[in-house]
Amino acid sequence: QVQLVESGGGLVQAGGSLRLSCAASGRTFSRDVMGWFRQAPGKEREFVAAMSWSGAQIHYVDSVKGRFTIARDNAKNTVYLQMNSLKPEDTAVYYCAADPGLIVPLRWREYDYWGQGTQVTISS
Repeated sequence: QVQLVESGGGLVQAGGSLRLSCAASGRTFSRDVMGWFRQAPGKEREFVAAMSWSGAQIHYVDSVKGRFTIARDNAKNTVYLQMNSLKPEDTAVYYCAADPGLIVPLRWREYDYWGQGTQVTISS
């Protein structure tokens, strides 16, 4: 059974940091694109960051550039999202996703596997 399990969400004050983790199991994800999306109440699911299996391709949405860093450990089938200088507008449910393609997709519909999400709340 393929599973992506996110952890690390929580409530922090603006300016703080969080590190999200996503542990994948059920198949080998080491060659997959791994990405992070988020969805705030009443809004569409938004691309946040993604990287190819080798790290040669990394993309961020403009609003998080310079604040968030995506990383992966292929030996552990785990992807991370380090989030610094958090803002109230970063509040959302954050989802981990995986796609077996070679090109990093930026639209959520192109990803095949999803986690259940972890809540991130930033207080002002």
